[in-house]
Amino acid sequence: MEKDKLPVLFIGHGSPMNAMLDNQFTRAMARLGEGLPKPRAILCVSAHWLTEGELLLSGAAEFETIYDFRGFPEELYRITYAPPPARTAADRTAALFRPAPLITGRGLDHGAWTVLRMLYPGADVPVCQLSVDYPAAGKYHYDLGRRLARLRGEGVLIIGSGNIVHNLELMDRDIAAPPEDWNLAFDLKVKEYIDGGRRAELAAYEDMPGGNLAVPTADHYWPFLVALGAGGEDKASYPYEGYQHASLSMRAIQFG
Repeated sequence: MEKDKLPVLFIGHGSPMNAMLDNQFTRAMARLGEGLPKPRAILCVSAHWLTEGELLLSGAAEFETIYDFRGFPEELYRITYAPPPARTAADRTAALFRPAPLITGRGLDHGAWTVLRMLYPGADVPVCQLSVDYPAAGKYHYDLGRRLARLRGEGVLIIGSGNIVHNLELMDRDIAAPPEDWNLAFDLKVKEYIDGGRRAELAAYEDMPGGNLAVPTADHYWPFLVALGAGGEDKASYPYEGYQHASLSMRAIQFG
């Protein structure tokens, strides 16, 4: 990796409950955060901010913690995470596009704050968030990541937060349920493509064996493609490899 160029992360965030649990995944994320440099700013792309036909950015105002989920313990709704808004990084990100995305005062959804809280618990790194243009194709999101990659040399840590495998209809209520065979197979195939120099092919997940079962809706896969594109050809490492609820891949990837 070039000197002073920050890595790129993709984090499989799974259930919001991970924000209050002590398990192998949360401990791995804490270790990852301890070894990361402290960036000037973080640009997060989360599966839980979906737009249609446009991109939006947050970072214009102080963040509120968004609890975009229902039916969880009250303790979870008392967790807050409010880092400083990264307006400068948001402006720089917007300048990469024509037309430039609108920069809003939106808060941080759980795909962003649950992950950021594990990596930077002090909430002392400025953050901006980029929406996901949900109807756009896989190649669009991969190319979007490639465009964002230049921010890495400007002190911005790019984080994609979603899940490579995310099938809620087939989810087991037990968070520790072992992975279904199709979950394991698709997740390992993605890793094989990453390490084998076939990264661009991952944009067409529906053409891969088991792709439509592993990715029944693409919302959680798109942030992975953005991170994949931003990572370029940098070597990938895997701070966490595991599964939850039988039908979720919790794989975390660091590029560079």
